[in-house]
Amino acid sequence: MDVFACAGCGAELTAPVSQVALPVHTHHGAWEELHPPLMEPATYAVDPDPTGPPWRPWKEVGAEAAARQGVFAPVHSVSFGARNRIVIAPGDSRSMALIPDKCEGYCRGLDGRAGPNLACAGCGRAVATRMDDCGMWQTVWLEPDAVVRRPLGTPAGPAPGWDDLERTEFRVPPVEPDGSWSRRWEAAVGVALAHLVAVTEDRPVNLPAGPLTELLGHAVGRYLPAGPGARSVGLAGPGVGLPHPRPDVLLVPRHPRTGAPWHRPGYEEAVVPLDSGVWAYLAHPSETSPMPATGVLPEGVLRDDYPLPPRPRVPLTPHHRAFEDTLVRLPVVRAPRLRRFRDACRQAVEPASAG
Repeated sequence: MDVFACAGCGAELTAPVSQVALPVHTHHGAWEELHPPLMEPATYAVDPDPTGPPWRPWKEVGAEAAARQGVFAPVHSVSFGARNRIVIAPGDSRSMALIPDKCEGYCRGLDGRAGPNLACAGCGRAVATRMDDCGMWQTVWLEPDAVVRRPLGTPAGPAPGWDDLERTEFRVPPVEPDGSWSRRWEAAVGVALAHLVAVTEDRPVNLPAGPLTELLGHAVGRYLPAGPGARSVGLAGPGVGLPHPRPDVLLVPRHPRTGAPWHRPGYEEAVVPLDSGVWAYLAHPSETSPMPATGVLPEGVLRDDYPLPPRPRVPLTPHHRAFEDTLVRLPVVRAPRLRRFRDACRQAVEPASAG
C-alpha cells in the first residue's frame, strides 16, 4: 500500500491506498444527477492522459498539437492539464482544506474549473482538486507535481486479478435500484463501442444470441451500419471458453488492477476491452431464482417460475460523450473508413455557416 504526501512539507494527504485500474466511467456521469464516489475506499488510480484546466479551443490548438495531447479528431477544447493525476475517494483524503476562491461549480457542488481547490493544511500549497458537482463522480484528484508517493511496505491483501471476475460480488448489474439503466453500464458501453468501431473500421457486426444481443444490440445498431459482410463478435476471457466458430472480434475484460485487456497467447483476433464488472455480468450470469427446487425435482435444479431480471422500458443507450471522447483518442479515427465520425466531430466544433 501507499500514502501520498505533500511535496512541500511532507504532510500525509491520504489514508493508505493501493492502486487499481482507472474506471472507464471516470469522466462520464449523468447530467443533473448527484453521483457516489468513483473509487472504492482504500484505492487509487492514475489517469495517464492530460486532464483538467487549462483548456484550449481546437481552432487555436490545431490537429498537430492536439495529437500530442492524445486527441486525433476535432473536439470543442483540448486539455493541457497535467498527466498522471491521481484519483482517490474523498473519504481517503487527509490534512487538506478547501481554497475558498477556487470553489466554483455548476449548481450542486465543485467542478474544478479553476484548477486545484484543496490546499495542504500543513503549508498551504495547492495539492488537489475536489470534484462532486452534478454529473460528476465524487473524487479528489491529487496533482502529480504537488505530491509524492510513499510506499508503506505492507501489502493490502491480494491484488485483484482475473479470478475475481468469476465472483458473484464482482458483477455489476445493468439496472439501478430505482429501475433506470446503470450509469456505469451506459459509460462502459459507450467506451466499448468506440473500440468496436475502431477495430471494425465502421463495418457491420453480428452479435450472438443471448444477453449480449439483448443488452447491447440497440446500442450497436446506433453506431454501426447494417448490411452484408458483417464481422462476428463474441465474449472471451477468464473462465469462458472461446466460442466456436471463433468470432472475428472478441469482447474481453480489462484487468481489475492494471486495466490491460485480457489476451490469450497465440490468438490474433481483434479485441474490444470492456469494463471488468460489466463483462463479468455478461460472461458469468448468476441465478436469480428466489428459492431452490424442492420435492421431486432433481438436486441442484432451480425453479423457473420467477420474474425475469428487471429491464427499463427503453433500450440501453450508450453515453455519447464516453463514445466520442474515447474514439477521438484512438489514432485509427483518422482512417478513411471512419470519416463520417470525424466529420460529425468537426461539425460539432465548427458548425457550417448559413448560406
